[in-house]
Amino acid sequence: MDVFDKCKNFTRAKEVMASGMYPYFRAIQSGPGSEVTIDGRTVIMIGSNNYLGLTGHPKVVEAAKNAIDKYGTGCTGSRYLNGTLDIHVELEDRLAKFMNREKVLCFTTGHQSNQGAISALLSKNDIVFTDRADHASIVDGCRLSFGKVKKYRHNDMDDLERVLESESENDAGKLIVTDGVFSMEGDIAKLPKLIELAKKYGARVYVDDAHSIGVLGKHGRGTAEHFGLEDQIDLSMGTFSKSFASVGGFIAGEADVVDYIKHFARSLIFSASPPPASVATVLACLDILEAEPERLEMLWNNTRKMLAGFKELGFDTGLSETPIIPIKIGPDEDCFAFWKLMFENGVFANPAISPAVPPGEAIIRTSYMATHTDEELDKVLDIFSKLGKQFGII
Repeated sequence: MDVFDKCKNFTRAKEVMASGMYPYFRAIQSGPGSEVTIDGRTVIMIGSNNYLGLTGHPKVVEAAKNAIDKYGTGCTGSRYLNGTLDIHVELEDRLAKFMNREKVLCFTTGHQSNQGAISALLSKNDIVFTDRADHASIVDGCRLSFGKVKKYRHNDMDDLERVLESESENDAGKLIVTDGVFSMEGDIAKLPKLIELAKKYGARVYVDDAHSIGVLGKHGRGTAEHFGLEDQIDLSMGTFSKSFASVGGFIAGEADVVDYIKHFARSLIFSASPPPASVATVLACLDILEAEPERLEMLWNNTRKMLAGFKELGFDTGLSETPIIPIKIGPDEDCFAFWKLMFENGVFANPAISPAVPPGEAIIRTSYMATHTDEELDKVLDIFSKLGKQFGII
């Protein structure tokens, strides 16, 4: 046996490439706005998580440039040792106030935030309860911990109670981890019932708000604010690579808990810290979010338009209730063909096939920004209408 045998036997991607329908790793030659340039062509982007449309905002770009002028391009070390700058501390203090939490800890990526926090918190005598649709970073954090992992059916509170009940006689520490907005399905966690169950069975609550910060709640603080339950959750996780137009992530919660994670999260201690420009970008985005609350309304106007438009055309959008709107296609091959024709007609989105979704249930994952225009969105609906009829989907 050769450890590389599996690599040589992996031919699926090459086969799709040979067919001319390979949709992944496409090089974008412009900034990620509502329109982007790919292969020298301008296409409407409905495959980005740039929910507030801030990646090219002049104030954001200026803040990043100023940070490079002051601090240089990188920190050359981890937060634990030589990699903490005053701008990192400033961002953590600012986020703590924004999130109404005692303390915040910033990581270099969102994936590292979940991986580091969950693996640090769970000891061999603890149990974590996770939604089967939770993000891969949550799965990895659980795998790296020494805790026992119990999964429940997607957003099914009866099934969550079933697994909680199965461990009710166990006096172990218990943690329920859920996405706030699920990244493929676009639905929102049933947080009120989840919190009720957590109290009943003595569990703590950890919410991954990667797709909720800057999207849900009056001020964009995420799922808990959306439901009016901010004082009922124990830990929030957020990312900077979506609404905050940067890269990185954070954990927000009680000071003692965050301090513990700070000293035991391996993904923090053994990774270089976030570059100054990335940190300054988030600070500028916070300024804009607080000064321009109308951006949230623009985002939701576009979301409502597209949800209604797709449903009126007859597409199956699943359980979506957010700017993430999956369009169910069917077989993988049909999904690739649909994606290719969509791209040729001037629209870029993301195809998701098995194992990301069940076999035979491939989707086109679409997502929307505050900065999409009505003209752009109408064109998207027109193209989907034409292709949906061509493929017999509607």
